[in-house]
Amino acid sequence: MTDRYAKSPMEWARAACDSIMSQYTPMELPPAGRWHYHQGVFLCGMEMLWEAEKDARYDAYIQAYVDGLIDDNGNLYFARDELDAVQAGLLLFRLEEKTGRSKYRLAADKLRNLLNTINLTSEGGYWHKDKYAYNMWLDGLYMAGVFSLKYANAYGELTLRDTVLHQEGLMRKYMKDDATGLLYHAWDESRKMPWANAETGCSPEFWGRSLGWYGLAVAQFLDELPADEPRREVLVDSLREFVHALIRYQDAETGLWYQVVDKGDQPDNWLESSCTSLFVYTIAKAVKHGVVGAECAAAAVKGYEGLIRTLKFDDQERVILPLICIGTSAGDYENYVTRPTSENDLHGVGAFVMACVEVESLVKQTV
Repeated sequence: MTDRYAKSPMEWARAACDSIMSQYTPMELPPAGRWHYHQGVFLCGMEMLWEAEKDARYDAYIQAYVDGLIDDNGNLYFARDELDAVQAGLLLFRLEEKTGRSKYRLAADKLRNLLNTINLTSEGGYWHKDKYAYNMWLDGLYMAGVFSLKYANAYGELTLRDTVLHQEGLMRKYMKDDATGLLYHAWDESRKMPWANAETGCSPEFWGRSLGWYGLAVAQFLDELPADEPRREVLVDSLREFVHALIRYQDAETGLWYQVVDKGDQPDNWLESSCTSLFVYTIAKAVKHGVVGAECAAAAVKGYEGLIRTLKFDDQERVILPLICIGTSAGDYENYVTRPTSENDLHGVGAFVMACVEVESLVKQTV
């Protein structure tokens, strides 16, 4: 790579955050003025960078977003019919600990109580959104699961651990494909969605970013569960198998992963950056947790290097991450490969920042 690309992963994480910060105030982050997982994922990546380097600019930016949407009584406007609304709540715990202000706990309580109103499958699985009746999506495990475990740890509601692990177990039960080790994007218990397999209820494809949300969730569950949690080993085994499955489908030439993960041989399939970022994070995290051996670190580093080769720059030398699939519902193969791509979409940039922060130590070891 040229000198233009000669940065460490942490430097790329800073460059990506700074590029977004230079274009948007916290309340302008798109979709502007909303409590939304796009902003939440980006700011969670920024928070990981802050935790590594303690740059006060990032702390202030995160707090400005949250404070712009939550009043002194903990009131906030959020969508009450979907798991996606919970994700940005991950930003609340550190702010309450830092400031001691009750409004962050009150807001977290509201998001936690949303989970009491989510519709359920016959076995207690969260519907992803009300408009997708009896649907579980892989996305939801990250959107609500990590928040739930953090809430359990912060406020002592330990039964939430049971709920979260039950959700993950249902996904493996109904959505995992034993032949590939991958999980289908969605499962419809009612078999009424047009994409639902009449026998299994699963959507027909392995969509990259949904698999990324699943891996991100399980990897972070291991951060939040105590070492003596008896069900922890099930998660460890699941993550190990999942990581090895991902590596089998990594593109040998570029190090990236495809939009439809297992169909890289199809001419209309394409390499996608947000799923690659999430996979790099998941694999690096699994290495650090000791879930997989050092032999898997090379795949994470290769994926990271592939991401850096995709980067573009504007006329002010700000970083642009391309090849990010826009928000996508479950569907058939054509649904995924015909989705438009965007540049610097926040959930893509957030995933990229997470990947850079997590892979930093692995890159140092290979230099």
